[in-house]
Amino acid sequence: MTRPNEPVRPDIHQRITAAIIAQLEAGVHPWTQPWASAASVTRPLRHDGTPYSGVNIILLWAEAAHRGFTSATWMTFRQALALGAHVRKGEKGSTVVYANKLVRTETDDAGEETERQIPFLKAYTVFNVEQIDGLPEAYAPTLPVLVNPDASIAEIESFFANCRADIRHGGVGAFYAPSPDYVQMPPFESFHDAHGYYATLGHEMTHWTRHPSRLDRDFGRTRWGDANYAREELVAELGAAFLCADLGLALEPREDHAGYIGHWLQVLRDDKRFIVSAAAHAQRAVAWLHDLQPAPPD
Repeated sequence: MTRPNEPVRPDIHQRITAAIIAQLEAGVHPWTQPWASAASVTRPLRHDGTPYSGVNIILLWAEAAHRGFTSATWMTFRQALALGAHVRKGEKGSTVVYANKLVRTETDDAGEETERQIPFLKAYTVFNVEQIDGLPEAYAPTLPVLVNPDASIAEIESFFANCRADIRHGGVGAFYAPSPDYVQMPPFESFHDAHGYYATLGHEMTHWTRHPSRLDRDFGRTRWGDANYAREELVAELGAAFLCADLGLALEPREDHAGYIGHWLQVLRDDKRFIVSAAAHAQRAVAWLHDLQPAPPD
């Protein structure tokens, strides 16, 4: 209940969406910023090394880029204390969220009781380890590990090959054709670098997961550029960002996606919940691609 003269706080979805809209209006893709730093490419990590998922990836990447953090690790105030450390006085935390469901029992007109699940988001605050003093040595910043680029590329080739998608090469456009179910890519040699090729392939492979035989993701798009087309493109954009982080690739904004920003802004203004939903769809798509990989040897 709001007390008299107490300002009404915007809900979590509105706060998240407003932050994303502000960055898009400034011409910034918040899911491509972190690689301006010297840190290696990775998802944000919890204090125990577990990667964050969904919309929290976007929120913490944006915070890291805006505030100049190079460490990928975050923790709560209490987690820092439990490690014998403390957040420096005056440091401002960053918001992350987790999804939960409220179960409510309702009685229908016939007197029958049914349970209804109501999803909601709850926010909490975390701090980057660069805002914390007294942490164990294991949390000290480390230099990125240099990887042989040929070995790295071979590993990524194997990742996409294990998905067993129909990937065709030729022409000048990159796209996923749903009805014949194939991914079309320009020749590898036409890209400026390997990272650009694999990032583009990750985007189209995220689209590939929408097929009815896979995740059956359908926003009801009818033509290029409509709102539902923009929804699917945003899912693919986020999926490519998450996948690139998992594969250690740098994701740069694609020039041919500049025109999408206006469509994404309209979608987010019309539906304050969609950025969270889009991140969840992207998370499921990337998890699907990971599940197609062979199990590591014992």
